Amino acid sequence: MKFKDFFDVLEENLADCDEDLLFLHYGPDLFDVLCKILYEESIDHNTRLKINAAIAYYVIPLDTISEQFYGPYGYVDDVFLTVFVLRDVAEEYGYVFLQRLWDKPEDIKTVMDECYDKSIEFLDDELVESILKYSGLIE
Repeated sequence: MKFKDFFDVLEENLADCDEDLLFLHYGPDLFDVLCKILYEESIDHNTRLKINAAIAYYVIPLDTISEQFYGPYGYVDDVFLTVFVLRDVAEEYGYVFLQRLWDKPEDIKTVMDECYDKSIEFLDDELVESILKYSGLIE
C-alpha cells in the first residue's frame, strides 16, 4: 500500500474550490516551500521554529478554521499563516532565496501577495490574531 504525501492530500482536498477560493490552489506549493526551507543549513533557529509552527498548523485537524467543518474554506487560515511566515523569511533571506525553492513558473512574491490579499478578505482582525496566537507566533 502506498501512503499519500501530505502535499498530495492538500491538492486533493483543494481540487474543487469555489471560484472565490482559487488562490488556495497555491497552498500545497507554498507548503512545499516551507518544507524545503528546513533543508537549508543557513536558516536560523527562530526561523525554523516559525516554519515548523506553520507546517504544524496545516496538519492540526481543529485549527481556527477547521477543514473538517468548512471544507476547502478551512484552508484560508492555513494559507494566510504560510504566507505570513514566508514573508518573514523573505524579509530575512530575500525573495530570491524563496524563488530558488519554488518550482512553479509564477513569481513567488506575486503568488504570496495574491494569497495574502485574498485570505485577508476572509479574515477579520480577530481571526488573524486568533490564528497567530494558536500557532504560537504571538502571545
